Amino acid sequence: MQRRTGEAMSRPSPILLQVIRSIDRFTDRTGTVVSWLSIPLVLVVSYEVIARYVFHSPTSWSFELTYMSYGTLFMLGAAYALHKGAHIRTDFFWEKFSVRRKGVIDSVAYIVFFFPSLAMLFAFSLEEAVYAFEVGETSDQTPWRPLLWPYKGVIPLACALLLVQGVSELLKSLYMARTGLELEQKEKVEV
Repeated sequence: MQRRTGEAMSRPSPILLQVIRSIDRFTDRTGTVVSWLSIPLVLVVSYEVIARYVFHSPTSWSFELTYMSYGTLFMLGAAYALHKGAHIRTDFFWEKFSVRRKGVIDSVAYIVFFFPSLAMLFAFSLEEAVYAFEVGETSDQTPWRPLLWPYKGVIPLACALLLVQGVSELLKSLYMARTGLELEQKEKVEV
């Protein structure tokens, strides 16, 4: 029986890489589609500004359409942000940790906090969205009173997208914890 070398042991399996790459590609595609929601958001805000300040005729629908569009863009973009490493992390200590320690911390955080909390949020938000659909719930913020179930339905969809990307991130973290090597470098996002 031949012993595997350190290099061979640290090489990721093709199946692991295929799963991670498939999930990451899916998240890249959904992130790209979601990013296009910024165009209607800009158009609605621009229309309202022109209607209000140029024609002195504000709309009754732009406020709700704006916060719903922005909320949808924000929520559905969360999985893409997770994939790209754009969520806030306290770098003060993090940068001093070894790759292996980072992998262990991330693996534990995903298993103990990320998946259980998102699963609960998914269940509760899905129940809320279904209820809003069943009763025909409308907003009471403006006289327009749009239906709320499409907006409330964004939350469980965002949770589902985050859970899918979380699988990829957990697999990467477990690999880091086991081997001390990173499968990917996250993009540095400066604020």
